[in-house]
Amino acid sequence: MAHRLGLTGGIGSGKSTVAALLAKQGAHVIDADAISRAATGPGGSAIAAIRAQFGPAMVNAQGALDRDQMRALVFTNPEARRQLERIVHPLVGLAIAAQTQVAEQSGARCIVLDIPLLVESAHWRASLERVLVVDCTEATQVARVTARSGLGDTEVLAIMANQAPRAQRLACADGVVFNDGINLDQLAELVREIGHQFGL
Repeated sequence: MAHRLGLTGGIGSGKSTVAALLAKQGAHVIDADAISRAATGPGGSAIAAIRAQFGPAMVNAQGALDRDQMRALVFTNPEARRQLERIVHPLVGLAIAAQTQVAEQSGARCIVLDIPLLVESAHWRASLERVLVVDCTEATQVARVTARSGLGDTEVLAIMANQAPRAQRLACADGVVFNDGINLDQLAELVREIGHQFGL
């Protein structure tokens, strides 16, 4: 039976970097964000329901969710966010279950479920051995995201406001990687130690 590790962290925390480092050690990483992007991408499994719920204006010329329009809508309309989640989350859950089964059948020693909204959803905790939170200060989150995305501070803070607060994530953690004020080599060493605990 493979170890199951839940991985989460706020935007700009370095969660994707930690996931990549675990994969390099031999973990089988299942990326909920990538699954969600595929479901809402051109011809994705969520597109028909999104068009029916929100109208054709929310689907772009390529047949994908118009992310900019949806982002603007959900920031001003919390119910729209819930409607979108009711469409996308069950599809993501099914895909994660299928990928987990394939990983176990292939003999994976450690399956890492990289789930941004792990803390916000009570659904995941029971199926995970441990939850690892990648953490940094909120100022670092803002600095990293503005540097890589071109978004302004206000937009990044709005995204952060729609995620679980830092204290809530930390309260749910079995382990924490504090990814602030360290370089990539130091981060890799921390992740290597964690990987050893999960058979990597």
